[in-house]
Amino acid sequence: MVALSVLALLILFGVAQRVLDRMHLTDRQALLLVAAIFVGGLIPDIPLGRVSVNVGGALIPLAVCAYVLMKAGTGKERGRALIGSAVTGVAVYLLGRFLPNEPETIGFDPNYIYGLAAGLVAYVAGRSRRAAFVSGVVGVILADVAVALINWSAGIDQPLRLGGAGMMDAVVISGLLAVLLAEFVGEALERLSTGRADSEFEDGAVARGRRHR
Repeated sequence: MVALSVLALLILFGVAQRVLDRMHLTDRQALLLVAAIFVGGLIPDIPLGRVSVNVGGALIPLAVCAYVLMKAGTGKERGRALIGSAVTGVAVYLLGRFLPNEPETIGFDPNYIYGLAAGLVAYVAGRSRRAAFVSGVVGVILADVAVALINWSAGIDQPLRLGGAGMMDAVVISGLLAVLLAEFVGEALERLSTGRADSEFEDGAVARGRRHR
């Protein structure tokens, strides 16, 4: 609730405008998306045999991924998003192998660990804002599916819940963190690059001035 409220305020005050522009979302669409994730998380999961899907925690983020992929500028960016999703899925799966089985022994919700790790890996693999978001969301879902398939093949009849924690599921957290990392790191690199280019231009202008003198 707090995280989504802060996100909504950032959107309202225009702080997240550049992030939204890169993902081809308007302010109104972004606010509707935040509300949909919140309300969808309160709706009972949709049962599909041994799989249950949460509307706010899985269906809506996946729908946004499909929209973002359609709006991607190039096939190369779509390829990075798909490769990034696979890399993120492997990273989250391996992380799950090392974390304790009982969340109570950790002291806090493991969704935050998965979300942080997936967001970081998704940014490194996807690079662009759109590809990072897709990698973060799809990567966590792929990891969940992989764990379920391994359990079922071993005879463990454990149901698969996609996005079961709703708005605070690792699926949502990793997607948002991946975009924020892509934005902040990308912004810092762009400023460094611009500053370097300006400095080179100024140095060149000074050198030309000296030659003229």
